[in-house]
Amino acid sequence: MNVFYNPNGIGDVLIIPVKQGERLAVTYDKFGDIVKITDQNDGSLLGYNIFQASNYFNFAEHGKLQMTEEILDQLKNLFKRNNIEDSLEFDLSPKFVVGHVITKDSHENADKLSVCQVDVGKETLQIVCGAPNVKEGQNVVVAKVGAVMPSGMAIKSTELRGVPSAGMICSAKELGLKNAPQEKGILVLTGEEKPGQPFEF
Repeated sequence: MNVFYNPNGIGDVLIIPVKQGERLAVTYDKFGDIVKITDQNDGSLLGYNIFQASNYFNFAEHGKLQMTEEILDQLKNLFKRNNIEDSLEFDLSPKFVVGHVITKDSHENADKLSVCQVDVGKETLQIVCGAPNVKEGQNVVVAKVGAVMPSGMAIKSTELRGVPSAGMICSAKELGLKNAPQEKGILVLTGEEKPGQPFEF
Protein backbone atom coordinates (compact mmCIF):
# COMPACT_ATOMS: atom_id res chain seq x y z
CA MET A 1 0.00 0.00 0.00
CA ASN A 2 1.38 3.38 -1.00
CA VAL A 3 0.92 6.75 0.67
CA PHE A 4 2.06 10.12 -0.67
CA TYR A 5 3.90 12.98 0.97
CA ASN A 6 5.20 15.82 -1.19
CA PRO A 7 5.63 18.95 0.96
CA ASN A 8 7.20 20.97 -1.85
CA GLY A 9 4.54 20.19 -4.43
CA ILE A 10 1.37 19.78 -2.35
CA GLY A 11 2.12 21.02 1.15
CA ASP A 12 2.44 19.39 4.54
CA VAL A 13 -0.21 16.76 3.81
CA LEU A 14 0.00 12.98 4.00
CA ILE A 15 -2.33 11.43 1.41
CA ILE A 16 -3.58 7.93 2.15
CA PRO A 17 -5.64 6.57 -0.77
CA VAL A 18 -7.71 3.49 -0.02
CA LYS A 19 -9.75 3.12 -3.21
CA GLN A 20 -10.77 5.16 -6.22
CA GLY A 21 -14.01 7.08 -6.28
CA GLU A 22 -15.78 9.51 -8.56
CA ARG A 23 -14.33 12.99 -8.08
CA LEU A 24 -17.75 14.64 -7.92
CA ALA A 25 -19.29 12.04 -5.62
CA VAL A 26 -17.19 12.34 -2.47
CA THR A 27 -17.87 13.70 0.97
CA TYR A 28 -15.53 14.79 3.76
CA ASP A 29 -15.47 14.64 7.55
CA LYS A 30 -12.87 16.60 9.50
CA PHE A 31 -11.38 15.48 12.82
CA GLY A 32 -8.69 17.98 13.80
CA ASP A 33 -5.95 17.60 11.19
CA ILE A 34 -7.53 14.41 9.80
CA VAL A 35 -9.89 14.54 6.83
CA LYS A 36 -11.79 11.33 6.12
CA ILE A 37 -12.94 10.97 2.51
CA THR A 38 -15.90 8.74 1.68
CA ASP A 39 -18.14 7.94 -1.26
CA GLN A 40 -21.36 9.90 -0.82
CA ASN A 41 -23.34 7.22 -2.67
CA ASP A 42 -22.49 4.16 -0.57
CA GLY A 43 -20.46 5.58 2.33
CA SER A 44 -17.40 3.47 1.52
CA LEU A 45 -13.99 4.75 2.56
CA LEU A 46 -11.89 6.36 -0.17
CA GLY A 47 -8.97 7.58 1.93
CA TYR A 48 -7.59 10.10 4.39
CA ASN A 49 -5.66 13.35 4.20
CA ILE A 50 -3.51 14.19 7.24
CA PHE A 51 -2.76 17.91 7.41
CA GLN A 52 0.26 19.28 9.31
CA ALA A 53 1.72 15.82 8.75
CA SER A 54 5.22 16.81 9.90
CA ASN A 55 3.81 17.24 13.40
CA TYR A 56 2.95 13.55 13.55
CA PHE A 57 5.36 11.73 11.21
CA ASN A 58 9.08 11.82 10.46
CA PHE A 59 9.57 11.00 6.79
CA ALA A 60 13.12 10.46 5.62
CA GLU A 61 11.95 10.53 2.00
CA HIS A 62 9.27 12.36 0.03
CA GLY A 63 6.96 11.32 -2.79
CA LYS A 64 5.41 7.89 -3.08
CA LEU A 65 6.10 5.96 0.11
CA GLN A 66 5.37 2.42 1.20
CA MET A 67 3.01 2.21 4.15
CA THR A 68 5.00 0.55 6.94
CA GLU A 69 4.12 -0.80 10.36
CA GLU A 70 5.85 2.26 11.86
CA ILE A 71 3.73 4.71 9.84
CA LEU A 72 0.60 2.69 10.60
CA ASP A 73 1.33 2.72 14.34
CA GLN A 74 1.81 6.50 14.26
CA LEU A 75 -1.44 6.81 12.32
CA LYS A 76 -3.34 4.67 14.83
CA ASN A 77 -2.04 6.82 17.71
CA LEU A 78 -3.16 9.97 15.89
CA PHE A 79 -6.62 8.51 15.29
CA LYS A 80 -6.91 7.49 18.93
CA ARG A 81 -6.05 11.03 20.07
CA ASN A 82 -8.81 12.36 17.82
CA ASN A 83 -11.35 9.76 18.97
CA ILE A 84 -11.66 8.16 15.53
CA GLU A 85 -12.55 4.48 15.82
CA ASP A 86 -11.74 3.42 12.24
CA SER A 87 -9.99 0.04 12.25
CA LEU A 88 -7.07 0.95 9.92
CA GLU A 89 -6.56 -2.73 9.13
CA PHE A 90 -4.63 -2.16 5.92
CA ASP A 91 -2.98 -4.91 3.91
CA LEU A 92 0.71 -4.00 3.99
CA SER A 93 1.92 -6.90 1.87
CA PRO A 94 3.74 -5.79 -1.33
CA LYS A 95 1.48 -5.50 -4.35
CA PHE A 96 4.19 -5.44 -7.04
CA VAL A 97 6.18 -8.65 -6.82
CA VAL A 98 8.37 -10.99 -8.83
CA GLY A 99 6.40 -13.81 -10.42
CA HIS A 100 7.59 -16.99 -12.12
CA VAL A 101 5.49 -18.21 -15.04
CA ILE A 102 4.93 -21.91 -14.37
CA THR A 103 2.63 -22.65 -17.29
CA LYS A 104 1.19 -20.81 -20.28
CA ASP A 105 -1.90 -22.14 -22.04
CA SER A 106 -4.03 -20.81 -24.86
CA HIS A 107 -7.21 -18.96 -23.90
CA GLU A 108 -10.22 -20.97 -25.03
CA ASN A 109 -12.14 -17.90 -26.22
CA ALA A 110 -9.43 -15.53 -27.47
CA ASP A 111 -6.54 -16.27 -29.82
CA LYS A 112 -4.38 -13.40 -28.58
CA LEU A 113 -4.75 -14.15 -24.86
CA SER A 114 -2.83 -16.65 -22.75
CA VAL A 115 -3.80 -18.18 -19.42
CA CYS A 116 -0.77 -18.29 -17.13
CA GLN A 117 -0.17 -19.92 -13.77
CA VAL A 118 2.27 -17.66 -11.95
CA ASP A 119 4.18 -18.45 -8.76
CA VAL A 120 4.33 -15.31 -6.58
CA GLY A 121 5.92 -16.89 -3.53
CA LYS A 122 3.21 -17.93 -1.10
CA GLU A 123 0.60 -18.65 -3.76
CA THR A 124 0.07 -19.37 -7.42
CA LEU A 125 -2.10 -16.92 -9.35
CA GLN A 126 -4.00 -17.49 -12.57
CA ILE A 127 -3.44 -14.46 -14.78
CA VAL A 128 -4.79 -13.88 -18.26
CA CYS A 129 -2.13 -12.10 -20.30
CA GLY A 130 -2.27 -10.56 -23.76
CA ALA A 131 1.47 -9.96 -24.21
CA PRO A 132 2.96 -11.76 -27.24
CA ASN A 133 6.27 -12.47 -25.49
CA VAL A 134 5.06 -14.21 -22.31
CA LYS A 135 6.55 -17.71 -21.93
CA GLU A 136 6.86 -20.50 -19.41
CA GLY A 137 9.93 -20.20 -17.19
CA GLN A 138 10.14 -16.41 -17.23
CA ASN A 139 10.49 -14.22 -14.18
CA VAL A 140 8.12 -11.29 -14.56
CA VAL A 141 6.61 -8.40 -12.59
CA VAL A 142 3.13 -9.09 -11.23
CA ALA A 143 0.74 -6.43 -10.03
CA LYS A 144 -1.39 -8.28 -7.49
CA VAL A 145 -5.02 -7.55 -6.70
CA GLY A 146 -5.08 -4.29 -4.74
CA ALA A 147 -2.15 -2.74 -6.61
CA VAL A 148 -2.56 0.72 -8.10
CA MET A 149 -0.70 1.24 -11.35
CA PRO A 150 1.19 4.50 -12.06
CA SER A 151 -1.68 5.38 -14.41
CA GLY A 152 -4.08 5.23 -11.46
CA MET A 153 -5.74 1.99 -12.57
CA ALA A 154 -6.57 -0.33 -9.66
CA ILE A 155 -5.94 -4.05 -10.17
CA LYS A 156 -8.94 -6.21 -9.34
CA SER A 157 -9.96 -9.84 -9.71
CA THR A 158 -11.83 -10.10 -12.97
CA GLU A 159 -12.79 -12.37 -15.84
CA LEU A 160 -11.36 -11.91 -19.32
CA ARG A 161 -13.46 -13.59 -21.97
CA GLY A 162 -14.93 -15.90 -19.35
CA VAL A 163 -11.65 -16.92 -17.67
CA PRO A 164 -10.84 -15.70 -14.13
CA SER A 165 -7.72 -13.57 -13.76
CA ALA A 166 -6.20 -12.43 -10.47
CA GLY A 167 -3.55 -9.82 -11.19
CA MET A 168 -1.59 -8.49 -14.13
CA ILE A 169 1.78 -9.33 -15.65
CA CYS A 170 3.31 -5.92 -16.32
CA SER A 171 5.24 -4.26 -19.09
CA ALA A 172 7.96 -1.71 -18.45
CA LYS A 173 5.71 0.97 -19.97
CA GLU A 174 2.82 0.09 -17.63
CA LEU A 175 5.21 0.40 -14.68
CA GLY A 176 6.34 3.83 -15.87
CA LEU A 177 9.97 2.76 -16.10
CA LYS A 178 12.45 5.03 -17.84
CA ASN A 179 13.40 4.09 -21.42
CA ALA A 180 10.55 1.58 -21.58
CA PRO A 181 10.24 0.04 -25.06
CA GLN A 182 7.21 1.17 -27.04
CA GLU A 183 6.46 -2.21 -28.59
CA LYS A 184 4.01 -4.48 -26.82
CA GLY A 185 5.41 -7.01 -24.39
CA ILE A 186 5.88 -7.74 -20.72
CA LEU A 187 9.02 -6.91 -18.79
CA VAL A 188 11.12 -10.08 -18.50
CA LEU A 189 13.50 -10.13 -15.54
CA THR A 190 16.92 -11.76 -15.34
CA GLY A 191 15.71 -14.98 -13.72
CA GLU A 192 17.84 -14.56 -10.61
CA GLU A 193 15.01 -13.05 -8.57
CA LYS A 194 12.90 -15.08 -6.14
CA PRO A 195 9.15 -15.36 -6.69
CA GLY A 196 7.28 -13.19 -4.23
CA GLN A 197 10.05 -10.71 -3.56
CA PRO A 198 8.90 -7.07 -3.86
CA PHE A 199 9.62 -5.31 -7.13
CA GLU A 200 10.83 -1.80 -6.39
CA PHE A 201 10.42 0.87 -9.04
